[in-house]
Amino acid sequence: MRALVLVAALFAAGPAAAASPGTADRDRALEILKTSISHRTTASAGQAPMLAYAGWIKEVLVEAGYRPEDIAVEPVAGTAIMIARLPGRDPARKPLVISGHMDVVEARAEDWTRDPFTPVVENGYVFGRGATDNKFDISMVVTTLARLRAGNWRPNRDVILALSGDEETQMRSSAILAQRLRHADLVLNSDAGGGDLDPSGKPLSYGIQGAEKTYADFTLSTTDPGGHSSRPTPGNPIYRLARALERLEAHRFPVQWNEITRASLAASGRALKGPEGEDLRRFAADPADAEAAGRLSANPAWAPYLRTTCVATMVSGGHATNALPQRAEANVNCRIFPGTPSEAVRKTLVEVLADPSISVTRNDDGSIDSPPSPLRPDVVKAVTRAVHAVHPGLEVVPAQSAGATDSMYFRAAGVPSYGVSGLFAKDDDTYAHGLNERAPLAAILGALVHWDSLIRELGR
Repeated sequence: MRALVLVAALFAAGPAAAASPGTADRDRALEILKTSISHRTTASAGQAPMLAYAGWIKEVLVEAGYRPEDIAVEPVAGTAIMIARLPGRDPARKPLVISGHMDVVEARAEDWTRDPFTPVVENGYVFGRGATDNKFDISMVVTTLARLRAGNWRPNRDVILALSGDEETQMRSSAILAQRLRHADLVLNSDAGGGDLDPSGKPLSYGIQGAEKTYADFTLSTTDPGGHSSRPTPGNPIYRLARALERLEAHRFPVQWNEITRASLAASGRALKGPEGEDLRRFAADPADAEAAGRLSANPAWAPYLRTTCVATMVSGGHATNALPQRAEANVNCRIFPGTPSEAVRKTLVEVLADPSISVTRNDDGSIDSPPSPLRPDVVKAVTRAVHAVHPGLEVVPAQSAGATDSMYFRAAGVPSYGVSGLFAKDDDTYAHGLNERAPLAAILGALVHWDSLIRELGR
């Protein structure tokens, strides 16, 4: 509660708080981020910490002037959601939704240098689980919305903050939010996109995430009556599955593209010199260029952008060391190009495995098919303006993610969604999902300027 009192005091500046973000806003954002990290919102911790965290965010917004009845904290699907509405002047207009997720990946204290749920500010970073994914941008958005409300700013349409509670696992709450807010005009997803810095800290580019591959796990299973290991039979499930997996390894899904991948690869091609950059430019200009596509497909850095990929990730089989196996199974993880039905991929797997004794079943992995979002000019303009407010002239490029976020459910519900994180960081510097996750303190003020510009522009 002491932290809430401090944050509330910082927001008590009155109407002047609606001015551009400054050092005082940076300090309050850091306090909100530190308190956010201290809430252990992992799946193993259960529902109570998630409700507590959502309730604390509600208190911060209410202290800033939100009406309590405009903020709903609700237990759902073993976790929680929060929907906070800042009413606009025109209730007939479709709302702007800002999304994020409160849950974080599991973290074992004995593996970390510092306790993952005790925020530590050190060497220019704030350390803790969720420091970047996704509590950094949640904290920036909450700080911005609270400051705008305390400054009596009112949007022309409703601005809704929608926070899910299990994005890192089954995404049940994500599906609920998307259905409840399926009438929205668009979603700004705080959990995707963002800016890249080179090793010296110089900004390289900013990516608007407008599409993401569908995550899908398939179980391959085959059985046999088995028997004594001294009498081998030709129906050994382990051998059958191994041969089928070799056929899968050799299979290559067809090249695909959309306006987002073409624009993204074109931008990368402009930045890269030599044959690699030339191939990127050639493919972006003409996706039917088989030579360029072939060379890019052989490069693990670019191949995922060009097609669906499927790879075996787990294998199990047998029940005793001295018995013929009665069952063998494998998990195949696919990252499916946007717009491709997962059922079509399952059927392709059946064809590629070429063994009717092997069943292929889609697992309940919390993911659904999702199309790309169109590159709306108003969104691109607003994001470019927000980025240039911090980094004038920096290139803003469309991006497609290899993994899934809450945007997947909004897009499937017909709501365009765009990953527009305010975080700028060096490659592999934040350790999201890994040990000693951290966020650079230097990124906070720029992220506040970023979100202030976005919300003002698209809330009009």
